[in-house]
Amino acid sequence: MKDTSIRDNKRLLLIDDDPNLILLVKDYLEFRGYEVITAENGREALEVLEHDIPDMIICDVMMPEMDGIALVQHVREDPRISWIPVLFLSAKGQSQDRVKGLNTGADVYMVKPFEPEELVAQVESSLKQATRLIHHPARGTEGGSKLQVPDSVELTPTELKVVQFVARGMANREIAEQMNVSQRTIESHVSNMLGKTNLHNRTELARWAIESNMA
Repeated sequence: MKDTSIRDNKRLLLIDDDPNLILLVKDYLEFRGYEVITAENGREALEVLEHDIPDMIICDVMMPEMDGIALVQHVREDPRISWIPVLFLSAKGQSQDRVKGLNTGADVYMVKPFEPEELVAQVESSLKQATRLIHHPARGTEGGSKLQVPDSVELTPTELKVVQFVARGMANREIAEQMNVSQRTIESHVSNMLGKTNLHNRTELARWAIESNMA
């Protein structure tokens, strides 16, 4: 039986100005067990990211309003969301286009048209890699440096439950279902804990919970 633990309840942000591609890819990913939210361009995607943090971004490169290159630059400069894996979809397949996309900060560059199975495989690979980085940060790198969290940090019992779920790699929606509360409530708890700990994102929060033996 194929392992579905990576894809269950994982939320993906799909960004493309082609409504037909959005419909096809969204349906396929949802059929495979993912939750998919969509945006038509980079500008709209940034508005989504203000209140909704996905586990991964799948993004077209050439779009009106704001293209994929500019969007990823914004994402990588924002500590709150800079950890999110990004997969570029592009009709431009020249080597210089791939190099530019990857150098901008994308983790994967796929050329249209593509096989849906390959897209799913790339998504699963990126999500697994993100999970590995949470649990096993590289030694001797910035990712493996000690997190600077004040010793005086105290979590409420509810926050402790939430951070334990975060450390397991669970999305906010899944945590909300487990705790029988709204997703907005979970997002508020995560935001409060980031403020208390001076950490930048959910990845650091999960790592702190694991290193502190809370999870």
